[in-house]
Amino acid sequence: MNIKEKVDNTVKQIREKTDFVPEIALVLGSGLGELADEIDAVCTIDYAELKGFPVSTVTGHAGRFVFGDLCGKNVVIMQGRVHFYEGYEMNDVVLPVRVMRGLGAKVLFLTNSAGGINTSFSPGDLMLIEDQITSFVSDPLIGPNVDEWGDRFPSMNMVYDRGLRDAISAAAKECDVDLQKGVYIQTTGPSYETPAEIKMFRSLGADAVGMSTTVEATVAVHMGMKVCGISCITNMAGGSETEALSHEEVKEVADRSGAQFKKLVRASVKNMKV
Repeated sequence: MNIKEKVDNTVKQIREKTDFVPEIALVLGSGLGELADEIDAVCTIDYAELKGFPVSTVTGHAGRFVFGDLCGKNVVIMQGRVHFYEGYEMNDVVLPVRVMRGLGAKVLFLTNSAGGINTSFSPGDLMLIEDQITSFVSDPLIGPNVDEWGDRFPSMNMVYDRGLRDAISAAAKECDVDLQKGVYIQTTGPSYETPAEIKMFRSLGADAVGMSTTVEATVAVHMGMKVCGISCITNMAGGSETEALSHEEVKEVADRSGAQFKKLVRASVKNMKV
């Protein structure tokens, strides 16, 4: 089964369960999953219910689609994503984005937990993603192009839509959230970055680093979606010679920042013009 067939097959399986048409596709990263439990849901589908669909294996990622109303917008929420480091092929990592586009979503709102590279950042900060660096992961568009989805060589000069970024910035002011702004870089993981790698990433212009997001954004742009994203800075990337990083630490900070993060996401969705 090729990727187009796989996407169409998954959309068909979902359509057998719901005819809900989303406007916005929202991917919830670590610490933000509870938001999906608080919306006016009309349908939930566990990834495991969908034949051939990748299943989340990371602690804190529930692994299901939630369809419903969030602040007056029809949304499909990914309550947990899949990552390349889990052992999935890249086409499977980005399959959910292609499926949500196939269901009708025109906007992709990405969230994640990230390590802070910019030395002015602190754990618990929220960062509006203004641009991305994808050079350290495999491009998800490698392989045969599906012309129906988009051009073989899509322009990436404006991955993160300016109008959506303005909506999020306005929401931050309304919510009295001090919103950082910067460039996000993705690595494959699952190992954290060395201090030397962080120095390199800083020299390249990156402000935050994580193990997801850029490949999802790339596929969304290819398929004609508008993209926006927010990172929760859970730690200062790279650690130190005396202090090691851990997933538990990252999840703990993400959970502590969850209330503020959810407040900002809600206000941002409300402000978005789809």
